[in-house]
Amino acid sequence: MKVRAIWKGVVLAESDDTIVIEGNHYFPPETIKQEYFKENTRHTVCPWKGVASYYDIVVEDDVNRSGAWYYPDPSAAASQIKNYVAFWNGVKIEREESQDRQQSENVVQRVINNLFKE
Repeated sequence: MKVRAIWKGVVLAESDDTIVIEGNHYFPPETIKQEYFKENTRHTVCPWKGVASYYDIVVEDDVNRSGAWYYPDPSAAASQIKNYVAFWNGVKIEREESQDRQQSENVVQRVINNLFKE
């Protein structure tokens, strides 16, 4: 499933290999469009993931302060998301189901409908 992070109509990141933790999609670092990201000095601490660093997102003249975060040195429990980028603060996450999956779900739905047909 392809996932996109979008803000102000601009695709900031796109991947079919995000990692979802606590409802947030973490995008592989190579899938973000670096031209929209500017490091800032904000840091927060998650009790189990470690210290998060933040990016400002800049699209033309608009700035989304600390709109994205990542863990440059996560705890062992969160090592799989090292440098992966997650979003918030108005950034929309869109999921695009693959055509194969949609077709499979349609077939399953037809089978179910036929089973319960009177």
